[in-house]
Amino acid sequence: MASILDIKNLYKNYGAQEILKDINVSIEQGDFLVLVGPSGCGKSTLLNCIAGLEPITSGTLHIGGQNMTDVSPKDRDIAMVFQSYALYPTMTVAKNITFGMKVRGVDQATQALKLQEVAKQLQIEALLSRRPGQLSGGQRQRVAMGRALVRDPKLFLFDEPLSNLDAKLRVEMRTEIKELHQRLGASMVYVTHDQIEAMTLATKIVVMKGGVIQQIGTPAEIYNRPANLFVADFMGNPAMNLIPARARTNGTGTRIEIDRKDAAPIVLTDEKNRDLPKDVIIGVRPEDIAEPDFRTSQDAQHADCMVDIVEPAGADTFVVMQLGGKQVTARLHAETTAAPGHVQRLSFDLGKVSYFEPATGQRLN
Repeated sequence: MASILDIKNLYKNYGAQEILKDINVSIEQGDFLVLVGPSGCGKSTLLNCIAGLEPITSGTLHIGGQNMTDVSPKDRDIAMVFQSYALYPTMTVAKNITFGMKVRGVDQATQALKLQEVAKQLQIEALLSRRPGQLSGGQRQRVAMGRALVRDPKLFLFDEPLSNLDAKLRVEMRTEIKELHQRLGASMVYVTHDQIEAMTLATKIVVMKGGVIQQIGTPAEIYNRPANLFVADFMGNPAMNLIPARARTNGTGTRIEIDRKDAAPIVLTDEKNRDLPKDVIIGVRPEDIAEPDFRTSQDAQHADCMVDIVEPAGADTFVVMQLGGKQVTARLHAETTAAPGHVQRLSFDLGKVSYFEPATGQRLN
């Protein structure tokens, strides 16, 4: 199957400053690609390059198998939903949605048909005669999406479309966008700084930092096998615990030693990873540190840990400890008996751990 979007060796400079460095990304028809990273990482610039709103310095960009590197935005067969919604304040919702079709000379019967179709899809039939000023943030967001949907483009581009909404509405709209994607089978590229949004929406995630792609993968790949310390720390809430440790290979596997405050080091034996350097950073998700009788795993190993803080959070209880000179969070069940100032026996799932090289931050296993 031909890629719907194919970016090769893309660079973007502003004068002497490199904003995007050697970007290579490809998605198939129906993919939902999410570009995620902290502010200033280049994700919105990359989206603008795909849209043709920013010229690229070097490299190529194909949409639907056609070279669009130097093609103007209007000829790229894309539709864009902006953070600001970019609605015309003096036009009704209906006119906002059909304006693009009118400009392109689409006949009125087709315009009316498309409008009714999209209004029904987005449940905004009752809003068609209103103006943007009379709408809530969520309703404006739906209108902006409606304007994109009537285009039936090769590619939908979303630039942080939910960032102006309150937390509850963001979750609702996220679900709606996911449902819309599944129903339409459309190809989408979506920019966000919110890693929860990225994990829940994407079929493929691109994690960016400083204009460089750190990792490309499915949400499960990014979460379970982060390529480096940046991705491990950025993706996941709470973040992956990153604990300095020492590794000593012996006959049965690798002995992992983690320093404890006011006690002998924790010793764990990893039978699968035998070629680790002497100093490593061990990455373990909070949910992979549990009570021994709860969420058992054949790769689980137990250790006694002094609990510093207990944070009840409804279905889970988070427990914070000091290990390897770092604050480490465990996600325990709601009924845990863990208490601050007490030792708690915990199980570490070594089948799920990641190892990183301290100097480079790169994944080792």
